[in-house]
Amino acid sequence: MANATERQGKLKYSASEWQSRVDLAACYRLADMFGFSDIIWNHITAKVPGTETFLINRFGLRHDEITASNLVLLDLDGNVIDPGSARSEFDDVNLTGFIIHSAIHAARPDVSCVLHSHSEYGLAVSALEDGLLPLVQDSMPYFEQVAYHDYEGLSTSLDERQRLATDLGDKHVMILRNHGLLTCGATVAEAFMLMYYLERSCKVQIQVMSSGAKYRVVPADVCHSAASQYVLFPHGKYEWPALLRLLDARAPDYRD
Repeated sequence: MANATERQGKLKYSASEWQSRVDLAACYRLADMFGFSDIIWNHITAKVPGTETFLINRFGLRHDEITASNLVLLDLDGNVIDPGSARSEFDDVNLTGFIIHSAIHAARPDVSCVLHSHSEYGLAVSALEDGLLPLVQDSMPYFEQVAYHDYEGLSTSLDERQRLATDLGDKHVMILRNHGLLTCGATVAEAFMLMYYLERSCKVQIQVMSSGAKYRVVPADVCHSAASQYVLFPHGKYEWPALLRLLDARAPDYRD
């Protein structure tokens, strides 16, 4: 049963925006649950369908504090359209989050959600010259599908937006060298699951390389064949409903 806050949200916002808010809040909570959060840093954004606006977290809130109603709505120029229902110590949006995410939302109309993380294993792989290797089944969907963006320091310059968009191209996964990971998808569910399996691929790669043993890279023809099989299991289609059930049981206030 919907609580008072959820009922008010449904009255205040269009059905499509409220659904985007709920899905994005769920994504923040799940990112925290699965180890993709970094105190008050990192960002996940979702575009409101049919508009040139997107939702982002308020700077200073942890991922586990994000709810549907306290997300901030921005336009592609960084103007605050709706400040959200809750305030943190900082009454603004993190600039680096705006730079990275607005670049992709502006360049990719097919993308609804962008997820950026500084997870430990993602950071480790981002520092490797060869980047992500095709070592295990989880990494097969990423074979020849990972873009790379060279580190330029903190993303505080509007000029970097064009380079971010150019480097990503038409891909859905990008490793920000010496910085972290980024995924994007047509849905929040797709972006989250791309990050989930990307992070796990990075973790296993570092574990394998740290073992000191000789490791086996899957041949390219097998990688291509395995990657094509994943069309049967689109990222997020089957996992997302199960993850929402988990979240509804453990932290249902994300819907507030």
